[in-house]
Amino acid sequence: MSDPAITLYRLQACPFCERVVRKLQEHELAYRSRFIEPMHSERDVVKRLSGKRTVPAIVDENTGVTMSESANIVEYLERTYGKNTEGEERGVA
Repeated sequence: MSDPAITLYRLQACPFCERVVRKLQEHELAYRSRFIEPMHSERDVVKRLSGKRTVPAIVDENTGVTMSESANIVEYLERTYGKNTEGEERGVA
């Protein structure tokens, strides 16, 4: 079985991360969780990916999108994988 195309970088017990997890589950999307350093100054992996040290952050290999900020991620997941996208182009705008 191949790895999921979506990787979620997150912290334990982070409400913003859990918001993204709920949206991923709602759309039945397979994803991989990567738990990162709780110390903000040591989040180099996330900084290299998104340019910020904030979580959550996702990398979606299906579309080539990397982003952070839970509200932006939830909106992206809804727009890209939501059930209202029938008949619309699914892709990067």
